[in-house]
Amino acid sequence: MTAQVSTEASHAGTLQDEVLAEVRNHIGHLTLNRPAGLNAITLSMVRSLASQLQAWADDPQVHAVVLRGAGEKAFCAGGDIRSLYDSFKSGDTLHQDFFIEEYALDLAIHHYRKPIVALMDGFVLGGGMGLVQGADLRVVTERSRLAMPEVAIGYFPDVGGSYFLPRIPGELGIYLGVTGVQIRAADALYCGLADWYLDSHKLADLDEKLDRLQWHDSPLKDLQGLLAKLAVQQLPDPPLAALRPAIDHFFALPDVPSIVEQLQQVTVADSHEWALTTASLMQTRSPLAMAVTLEMLRRGRHLPLEQCFALELHLDRQWFERGDLIEGVRALIIDKDKSPLWNPPTLHGLALSHVESFFHHFEKVAN
Repeated sequence: MTAQVSTEASHAGTLQDEVLAEVRNHIGHLTLNRPAGLNAITLSMVRSLASQLQAWADDPQVHAVVLRGAGEKAFCAGGDIRSLYDSFKSGDTLHQDFFIEEYALDLAIHHYRKPIVALMDGFVLGGGMGLVQGADLRVVTERSRLAMPEVAIGYFPDVGGSYFLPRIPGELGIYLGVTGVQIRAADALYCGLADWYLDSHKLADLDEKLDRLQWHDSPLKDLQGLLAKLAVQQLPDPPLAALRPAIDHFFALPDVPSIVEQLQQVTVADSHEWALTTASLMQTRSPLAMAVTLEMLRRGRHLPLEQCFALELHLDRQWFERGDLIEGVRALIIDKDKSPLWNPPTLHGLALSHVESFFHHFEKVAN
């Protein structure tokens, strides 16, 4: 059930325990409220968020939306992958419904006609990135850890990742998607995955100022003016800036086996230690997931947003049966033996025709 939420300040409503909604000073506040589960998003949460955002889009008394996660550890650590695993194993359709509705929510955020402020405190992983990358004002803190880590569980970076990752300058987004590494605030700003940095102890001050904000100009400009008084848009010495020449070299290579081989054998701009560490990390990931991710991101670089989501859904519809996700979840989340049996087990077993088969008929589907 969806509670009625007053547009008057001081009245809070609860969509359900997992999503909290409140309007104060013409700002709709949405809170992902599963802190014990790092605010991992479920289908019911997707539906609650979509419903409330639509209601506020139609409400002239709501000028803007603030999106955050409860607790200090995470904004959102991704989709509730365990429930999707259980759905597939039991022959249910929850996993199919989840992706269709999650992508629709993320796309709606990209197109939302009122400004959305995303407070990206703590972990922002996978599905959490899908919620924030369409927001107008994305705020990180010193606790922020951003990643599209799907390849670690045999999956690919979805929720719009095929759109926003390849649009990061150079090959940085390809690197982030194919390896699944986490980045912190300075790199998030450098990559354009965040807009503002704010110390976490100032979040309460931001809330107070939002409650007292005088609406003068457009809501977006009013919010930008407020953030400009509290936050900064750059941080010194982002680690990825120093690694950029090496990343741009290695991750422009034609395929994943070539990338790993070159990382092991070639030194670019004093990056040898990083290159060996990256190669070792990639050898723990699903070879198929990395290869499909690389192809998806390179295609996504030339596709409009809606087509990127359509491509991801096209892959999703095959992945539970043909991909490595179920085995990855088993090894890393269910049995926790951390020894996934990838198919193929190594990069050398990858067949280009198998990778390309996941993209067959996409153009027909999309059209």
